[in-house]
Amino acid sequence: MIRFYNARIMTMEQDCSVRQGELWTDGDKICYIGETPAELPAFEREINAEGNLLMPSFKNAHTHSAMTFLRSFAEDVPLQTWLFEKVFPYEDRLTPEDVYAFDRLAILEYLAAGTTAFFDMYFYPDSTVQAAIETGMRAILCGSINGSAKDVDRLNDQFQKFRHIHPRIGYRLGFHAEYTSDESLHRGVAELAQAEHEPVYTHISETKKEQEECIARHGASPAHYFESIGMWEYGGGGFHGVWFDEADRAVFRRNGLWMVSCPASNAKLASGIAPLKEAAAEGVNLALGTDGAASNNALDPFREMYLGAVLQKLRNMDAAAIPAASMLRAATVGGARAMGLHDCDALAEGKQADLIMIDLHAPNLQPIHHIPESLVLNGDRCNVSLTMCAGKVLYENGQYFIGASPAEILADTEKRIARLTG
Repeated sequence: MIRFYNARIMTMEQDCSVRQGELWTDGDKICYIGETPAELPAFEREINAEGNLLMPSFKNAHTHSAMTFLRSFAEDVPLQTWLFEKVFPYEDRLTPEDVYAFDRLAILEYLAAGTTAFFDMYFYPDSTVQAAIETGMRAILCGSINGSAKDVDRLNDQFQKFRHIHPRIGYRLGFHAEYTSDESLHRGVAELAQAEHEPVYTHISETKKEQEECIARHGASPAHYFESIGMWEYGGGGFHGVWFDEADRAVFRRNGLWMVSCPASNAKLASGIAPLKEAAAEGVNLALGTDGAASNNALDPFREMYLGAVLQKLRNMDAAAIPAASMLRAATVGGARAMGLHDCDALAEGKQADLIMIDLHAPNLQPIHHIPESLVLNGDRCNVSLTMCAGKVLYENGQYFIGASPAEILADTEKRIARLTG
């Protein structure tokens, strides 16, 4: 058992209120949250939080982790050029060993920023599974197929293989996007989802071009088109949703879908600013993701929260457009639920011990007026002093406990990046 005491605790079960007390973990679960009792059991370790904050860890609800190899490589171009000229040709060179190496690089970044779970859509899922299991991370794989109906069998094979492979690993049905696949694939995915009673996820309405061309092809926006073929009978969600109108958001609301926003990536690629204010007001489920490091360029939940909040102010010319606390919940509770991690969404007895400690004594977080707003609007990844996943401390005060050193991981990735992009 591990004991955290003298702590501020934001459980996020209902809201972002903060209480004083302590939290204990036993194995991979939280076993106690409350005041200090008169008698204490024996602990393996006791951590004096010194008034710092314990809260649920961040959950990156959309990413392509291994794209760390293209960070700062393809810049200053719009999405379509970026994808088809700067990304796809180099991704064709990747091997499973490359993906494993670049995933480990991403995991270093995730943990230092307080992220314990990532919703990953990429090639060679065996490599991502290996990297996550070895480092102690939690990963949910999202199907990434494109093409035609013949590719649906590959999606099903991966789903059956990975859905129960490890307690910290999961798999969700998905495909890349409407514009990289044909109608036979879309209908095949819908049929698979209905047969398995499973949710489906995909990139959606990321650019104006994507939105307009889908309407030209199918007479409907991607959200309406996918709903019409029964794809979302069992839920799911879409990544980006930048060009959603009110009718698109209504599709997401009535199907209980997750709108996963990636503010930094959408801003960098000039795709636009997603209508998060409207979505939140209409009751659409919201989560945050980073997208890949090639389009972001950081795997940083603090930056996503900040941009998610302030860009809504700018888009709506309204300083009160969306509460900062809404972005904090989207980056933690929302991300977990979007990925199906309902036992990791908040801090509560019996739930998974996926948590972080925030150093509230850091200059950028002083003075302490409103902690949720402070985390979103002036917080930084450097404020994360400890990251725990499934009851194990994986990162603490700049040190990693993941079975490999940062130096080892960086040396491996440097050689591979030189080969791929040289």
